[in-house]
Amino acid sequence: MELDDHAEDLASDLGVDKEEVIDDLQNLVEYSVPVDEAKQSLRRKYGDGSSGGGGVPSAKDIAEITPDDGNVTVTGVVLTAGERSIRYQGSDHVIVEGRLADETGVIDYTAWEDFGLEPGDTITAGNAGVREWDGDPELNLGESTSLSFEDDELAVPYEVGGDARLADLETGDRAVTIEVTVLECERKTIDGRDGETDILSGVVGDESGRLPFTNWEPAPEIEDGGTVRIENAYVQEFRGVPEVNISEFSTVTALDRAIDVGSNTSTMAIGDAVATGGIYDVEIVGNLLAVRDGSGLIQRCPECYRVIQKGQCRTHGDVDGIDDLRVKAILDDGTGTVTVVLDDELTERVYDGTLEDALAQAREAMDQSVVADRIRERIVGREYRVRGHLSVDEYGANLDAERFAESDDDPVARATAVLEEVDA
Repeated sequence: MELDDHAEDLASDLGVDKEEVIDDLQNLVEYSVPVDEAKQSLRRKYGDGSSGGGGVPSAKDIAEITPDDGNVTVTGVVLTAGERSIRYQGSDHVIVEGRLADETGVIDYTAWEDFGLEPGDTITAGNAGVREWDGDPELNLGESTSLSFEDDELAVPYEVGGDARLADLETGDRAVTIEVTVLECERKTIDGRDGETDILSGVVGDESGRLPFTNWEPAPEIEDGGTVRIENAYVQEFRGVPEVNISEFSTVTALDRAIDVGSNTSTMAIGDAVATGGIYDVEIVGNLLAVRDGSGLIQRCPECYRVIQKGQCRTHGDVDGIDDLRVKAILDDGTGTVTVVLDDELTERVYDGTLEDALAQAREAMDQSVVADRIRERIVGREYRVRGHLSVDEYGANLDAERFAESDDDPVARATAVLEEVDA
């Protein structure tokens, strides 16, 4: 069913103007709200008797707001406010995102109109829409919202402003401010929504850790490297981990002081690490149970660099593959399992030979599986300490290793610690 048909059905059911309904529906859908969820949100907004009806929205403390609320009136302090551009009805639309707090809690908001919000403002938002985002309620402030600025400041137990450490950032955070060292930076040309676009991507770090970033409007301060302050960044998920996004509305300032990037990282049980849903920089220790198929000597597509099978790339069809080395191994520590992926350099170390050595061995045996067999003999059954980037999706947990070394932990001490934890 087309969006126009959904709007017509809704307008008929609710007894309201179709044009107003389709504007609201397109608004929500363009902002990645599923159609069914968007329709339910509009039913709550206009009131069809199935979810509380219409009437004057009730005043609520932030802690009381749930995704089932249609519209509410809330008073709070603007903790953060940052602009971002989205594509709406075929054109760019600037929204303001941030967090609002009162004495009871904090809630994310999106303002579709220019209300002039600034961090520190105490506001009352009447008839603010509520929608669900990642399981939590979020306020939508739009043209039907009556917003007023209060003269009396509201004291809240939260810090105004978006200053944050990288280790504290989570997917969905908006209007954050970070001070970081640019560790890696690469200029790329991508096929963006307006055609070919140059971006910067890489890794930034601070005392608490490291995260990947994308700079959508290349800033020379970032490309030059060094230490920078980035204001009004937002965080999205990329390949299962949080990624800092720096837009045209972000402010980037070069700093004249050094930031020591933390060399240590969190060492976690595999089960706990997987439960987070993804971490960019984590260390795990476990027993290597098996080397999976698709390890050893492999071929990659010269266009997209994906692994190919029998000269076939799923995207580019028949290709002349590029020889490469890789290991996919199962690591287990008793709390969970993860697939550890070693790149060509780490694979050469565990294979104890180069790509040329592997090709020569495969030619001599007339079987490329001998390379993976040799790797199995060298690493299966041993305990390893692995550091890298963990992603979790519907296919399982994968850790792209940066470091892979046999553990020097005392097995007796580790066993004792496990038994003590079980007894506790």
